Amino acid sequence: MQPLIDKFVEKVINYGVYSSMDYSYVKNRVLALVGEEGIDTFTKEEDIKSLKDSLVEIAEKNGKVNTTVEEKDCLGAELMNFITPIPSLINEIFWNSYKLSPQKAIENFYQISKDNDYIKLSAISKNIAFHGETKYGNLEITINLSKPEKDPKTIAAEKLLKPSNYPKCLLCMENEGYQGRVNYPARANHRIIRMNLGEELWGFQYSPYSYFNEHAIFFNSEHVPMAITPKTFEQLLDIIDIIPGYFVGSNSDLPISGGSILSHNHYQGGKYVFPMEKADYDINFEFTGFEDIEAGIVKWPMSVIRLRGKDKKRIIELSSKILEKWKNYTDIELDIIAKTGDTPHHTVTPIARKVDGKYEMDIVLRDNHTSELHPDGVYHPHKDVHHIKKENIGLIEVMGLAILPPRLKTELEEVEEFLLNKPNEIAKYHLDWAKQLKEKYSNIEEKEVTKIIQYEVGQIFARVLEDAGVYKNNQSGREGFKRFIETVGIN
Repeated sequence: MQPLIDKFVEKVINYGVYSSMDYSYVKNRVLALVGEEGIDTFTKEEDIKSLKDSLVEIAEKNGKVNTTVEEKDCLGAELMNFITPIPSLINEIFWNSYKLSPQKAIENFYQISKDNDYIKLSAISKNIAFHGETKYGNLEITINLSKPEKDPKTIAAEKLLKPSNYPKCLLCMENEGYQGRVNYPARANHRIIRMNLGEELWGFQYSPYSYFNEHAIFFNSEHVPMAITPKTFEQLLDIIDIIPGYFVGSNSDLPISGGSILSHNHYQGGKYVFPMEKADYDINFEFTGFEDIEAGIVKWPMSVIRLRGKDKKRIIELSSKILEKWKNYTDIELDIIAKTGDTPHHTVTPIARKVDGKYEMDIVLRDNHTSELHPDGVYHPHKDVHHIKKENIGLIEVMGLAILPPRLKTELEEVEEFLLNKPNEIAKYHLDWAKQLKEKYSNIEEKEVTKIIQYEVGQIFARVLEDAGVYKNNQSGREGFKRFIETVGIN
C-alpha cells in the first residue's frame, strides 16, 4: 500500500499530462489545495476518483474547504483538473485523432470527460430508470436523483455572495476552467471542443448529468438566444456529418414549449436511439416539388413530420418551408393559434440523424398559447397529470424519455403502500389516481405493486405527450393535420 497523496500523484502522472520529472511539483500543488495533515494515510483505493474524494475529506478536516457540497465539488474538480489537458491541447489531440478516425476522437473525448469526473457517473447511477409499455411502444422513464438538493448551509452561504453575471450562463465558453462557487457549479475540469458550423464558431461538450448515452451539448460560442430558423436545420445536419453516429436536436425557441435555457442557442445530441426514432410512419405522402424526399406523419403522441433523403440541401429547403408555413398557421376549430397580437406561438422541435446513409429530419410541431382553462399552456401537461409531470416538455421528452422530478421516488413508494392497504403518507395530489388504481387492480400482491406503478406512470407519460401534441390522434386531429400539410403542398 502507498500513502494516499503518493498514489494520487502517481495516477495523475500515469494519465500523461505530466511526466515523472513533475512528481514533486504535482505533489506540492495538491498539498497546497488539501493541506499537509493526514495525507500520508495509507489506502487500498486504486480508482482516481475515489482517491480524489478522500483528498477532499482531508481538505475539509484541514480547513482548506468549507463543508457545503458545492464548495467540495469545486475542490474535487480542481484536483481532477490535474489529469485534464488544457483546452488548446485537448483540441489539438481531438482534431489530430479525428483525421485518422472521427469515431476514435469522439470516443477518447468522451472517455476523458468520464475519467476526470466532469460527467458525474456516480451521481447519474442514483437515477431510477424503467420502461413504460404503451400503445406508442416502450416509453422510457427516469426519476432524476442525480442533482443533489441544496442544504440549508448552501442557501445561507449564497445569501452572502455578491451578485455575479460571470459566466453569463451555464452554456458560455467562459465556463471552461471556471473555479465555481457556492451558487455556481465547478468547471475547473471542463473542456470544450471547438468546431465551425458555417461561419459560426461552436462548442461541443458533454452534459455533466447525462440522461442518455454520450449526452452531448453543442452551443454557439456567442451568448445569443435560441432561434429556430433555416440555419438551424443546416447546422443540425452539419453536426451529424461532423460527429458520425450521433443524433442531434434542438429544443424549441419559445417558453412553455421550450427547454430550460432559452438565452443561449444550443442543441443536444448523443449516441442513443430514442423511442420516437423507432416509431413507424402513420401515413406517407409526397410534398409537391420534393418528390425525392420521403415524407410522412409519425405514429406518435406528438405531431411529427418525418423527412428522409440523401440530399442535405433538399432536406433543409423542405424543413424551412414547413417551419415558415407553421409559424403563420392558425386553425381556430382545433384551438391552434399562431399569434396573439405580435406574440408568436408556433415553432418546432427538430431532430436530425442519419439512417442507412440517408439524412432524417423529424419536425415536431409546437404551440405555446394559453387559455383560461389551461393557463400553463393548451399544449402542455394538463392539471390532471401534474401530480406526475408538470414541467415543460423539451427535446428529450418529445423523443420519449421522461425526466421526472426526484420527489416521485418517495411519493410513489407511498402510493404503493396505499395500494397494499398499509400505513402510508400518500400526497393528496396522488390520492385520486391511487384510488382509481385500487379499483382497477383488485387484490394487488406486494411482488406486483412496483411493476403496476411503473406501468401506470408510463401511461401518464403517454398522456403528457398527447397533451403536448398539437394534433390529437383522433379523426378531427388527423383531418386537421392533413389540412396543415396541404398548405405546404402535397401531391
